[in-house]
Amino acid sequence: MKRISYVLLLSLLFSISCKEVNHQPAKNIPKGPVAKISPETLTTHGDSRIDNYFWMRLSDDQKNAENPDAQTTDVLEYIEAETAYLDTTMKHTENLQKKIYDELVGRIKKDDQSVPVKDNGYSYYSRFEEGGDYRLYCRTKIGTDKEEIMLNGPEMAEGHDFFSLRGQSMSMDNNLLAFGIDTVSRRQYSIYFKNLESGELLGDKLENTTGRATWANDNKTIFYSTQDPQTLRSDKIYKHILGTDQSEDELVFEEKDDTFGCYVYKSKSKDYLFIGSYQTLSTELRYLDANKPNGAWTVVQPRERNLEYNVSHYGDHFYIRTNLDAENFRLVKTPITASTKENWKDVIPHSKERFLEGVDIFENFLVVSERVNGLTALRVRPWKGEEYYIEFNDPAYLAYTTSNLDFDTDVLRYGYTSLTTPNSTFEYNMNTKEQVLLKQQEVLGGNFLPENYISERIYATADDGTKIPISLVYRKGTEKSSETPLLLYSYGSYGSSTEPYFSAGRLSLLDRGFVYAMAHIRGGQEMGRYWYEDGKLLKKKNTFTDFINVGEYLVQEGYTSSDHLYAYGGSAGGLLMGAVLNMKPDLWNGVIAAVPFVDVVTTMLDESIPLTTGEFDEWGNPKNEAYYNYMKSYSPYDNVEAKSYPNIMVTTGYWDSQVQYWEPLKWVAKLRALKTDDNLMILDCNMDNGHGGASARFEGYKRTALQYAFMFDLEGIEN
Repeated sequence: MKRISYVLLLSLLFSISCKEVNHQPAKNIPKGPVAKISPETLTTHGDSRIDNYFWMRLSDDQKNAENPDAQTTDVLEYIEAETAYLDTTMKHTENLQKKIYDELVGRIKKDDQSVPVKDNGYSYYSRFEEGGDYRLYCRTKIGTDKEEIMLNGPEMAEGHDFFSLRGQSMSMDNNLLAFGIDTVSRRQYSIYFKNLESGELLGDKLENTTGRATWANDNKTIFYSTQDPQTLRSDKIYKHILGTDQSEDELVFEEKDDTFGCYVYKSKSKDYLFIGSYQTLSTELRYLDANKPNGAWTVVQPRERNLEYNVSHYGDHFYIRTNLDAENFRLVKTPITASTKENWKDVIPHSKERFLEGVDIFENFLVVSERVNGLTALRVRPWKGEEYYIEFNDPAYLAYTTSNLDFDTDVLRYGYTSLTTPNSTFEYNMNTKEQVLLKQQEVLGGNFLPENYISERIYATADDGTKIPISLVYRKGTEKSSETPLLLYSYGSYGSSTEPYFSAGRLSLLDRGFVYAMAHIRGGQEMGRYWYEDGKLLKKKNTFTDFINVGEYLVQEGYTSSDHLYAYGGSAGGLLMGAVLNMKPDLWNGVIAAVPFVDVVTTMLDESIPLTTGEFDEWGNPKNEAYYNYMKSYSPYDNVEAKSYPNIMVTTGYWDSQVQYWEPLKWVAKLRALKTDDNLMILDCNMDNGHGGASARFEGYKRTALQYAFMFDLEGIEN
């Protein structure tokens, strides 16, 4: 797993900045908590760093102890002090927060239902009941209308502060359902099994898993991955036979290279099982006949440095997306009986202009998901005949294939959304090019009309001359001026592209005169694979300078001014926020950093922390002096200085396994100790949740309402 926040916290921070940067003076903001100082000297490559707040790090055993020790007590007291400060500084906005919360939740269809997906004689879907926080997972037998509730999320979540259900997987006879549950928010799932005929849970329970089970075709054999209990790296694949104890399960694969993780899945054809090993720069897959679960696994292509590939099955061939001799990836096919790379033959050759993201294989068609000029594109390629693109009209949008489980069909199901178009699901006839809208996200409240909003696609120029795409949206009538508030968002890591999608919650900003912008900076993959390569390792600072250049461009072009320019990012995007705060604090009127990865050097030196070893090819290994020095030069925590910073809001979760809670805590404490301004800085630490925030459907909107109220109050917006 990467440091990606899966809650779409589309929020904003407005700041009252310091007099050095010529912003308006703060309004009697009380001083924040002062953390105790206990210097710890950290020496690497002969270089010593003094960490005054290293003591804030607790082990899981300390966090779980019934009787907290002195160190744990100190940490909890500091969190309580920050929470009290948050409550004090934001108390006068409580009514505004409630109004915003009601507004956000009021746009959501309370009894919403997903588009049904047909598979193996049944139609599967999930739905909410009015007022429910969790989904019901249901199915009907094709040809009947009788609903069967397989899993009742609201009932299962009762009594839990956090509840996550994932990995639902059906046996081939349609009778046994496997599913994973996490009630702590540490991504450690237990897998359970339910007999859908009797409605009873089986006695089988698989602990410390990733939450996903893959069935062989015999309806009794399951393959699953387990995690290292400390680092949470998925490192083993086991075979479980229903009716036996987990202690008897057979270890079928162990990933001994600690820079790799592993997983298991079944092909769309249901004929083959695959075990995948992966890291940033390399993958390796092995396969097994799904009808012979006790057989021997065969490697598709042995792992090599800088060789990535993934595999689909159709007929007598494997279809392989790979970067072999193809920076932007290509599609090859190879006989199942001769799967190594010397047998690979081009189906879709490499293109410098198109980045190949994936394929969907059908009996008569191949559908190609790719990026062209930074935007997603769907190319329909008949096995016989001329290919074509599905046309989309918005200047910035996201199109993607979804739930295409059948081979023998000429109908493609795909999703579409843009900054002004709610998420929509279509069925598209690849022969006639006719399509049917199956569902579009409903926006309740009666005030939303797409034609009332305008989206644009513009470009800023980076320091090195590179053109950086920007997607933005605003309400008609919003004027571009130095008084217009603008929120700039980005992520910029792991090759994860920042997508221009619709958000109903974002309307609360746009309807109050905000412009919302997304910076498609390097470190993502919007413009092709090179876009990612130019934003990681020893080129990571391109990510930060791109974001700064975009902010400067928006000011220069009159969309806003530094008095009304805000930045938001989460997780690795929180690293982006920390970096730009240090590099260009006077550009922003406010910054919000959600679950931010800010103590880069210390974290990447500690191989006991989840994610570290698997990310050496993303950030570099600081045991190498060149990477250590480069990392130290931008690490937000290591570069906090005695200078003025804008208003800052930081969020974290006490049980976060992807960015440990102590990183944001230490960062806030150090900022408080060193910053020379009187601007507001608040920390919101959720004691029940982890990286993704609250699990209940509506609970997360309370934090969004807090962020919006923080912004609106500082902007002088009272309702």
